[in-house]
Amino acid sequence: MIIRKGQSTDLQALINFNQAMALETEDLALDTDVLTKGVNTLLTSPEKGFYLVAEADGEIAGSLMVTFEWSDWRAKDYYWIQSVYIRPENRRQGIYNKLYQAVKDIAAQNGGAASFRLYVEQDNTKAQQTYSALGMEQSYYLMYEEK
Repeated sequence: MIIRKGQSTDLQALINFNQAMALETEDLALDTDVLTKGVNTLLTSPEKGFYLVAEADGEIAGSLMVTFEWSDWRAKDYYWIQSVYIRPENRRQGIYNKLYQAVKDIAAQNGGAASFRLYVEQDNTKAQQTYSALGMEQSYYLMYEEK
């Protein structure tokens, strides 16, 4: 298995993964044009973040996105892990573990991170167990949002 940064040739796979993840976790159908613009923007704007993909036998088995949030308190970026998706046939094979370790390695190469953060659906207990097993803890903070 190869873990690498996403590139423009991965655009369609990343779009497909995002659509599958939104449908699976939130029963939400994403607008393809908006999603394409969103994925492509991150692929071409490294200052915003990056995608990592796990490639096995020439196919992408999983991916995640990282975006940055500057912390004035810590003078480092928080690394926000988002859009995590592992193909159903590749789940429970340690792929997320490898992707997460690669995120931590990239952060270390760039001076470290304030911390590694992610959102998880309240009912997604399997994902929560995976994150806990890798040393992540539920945050003290609640999230508020206005749309």
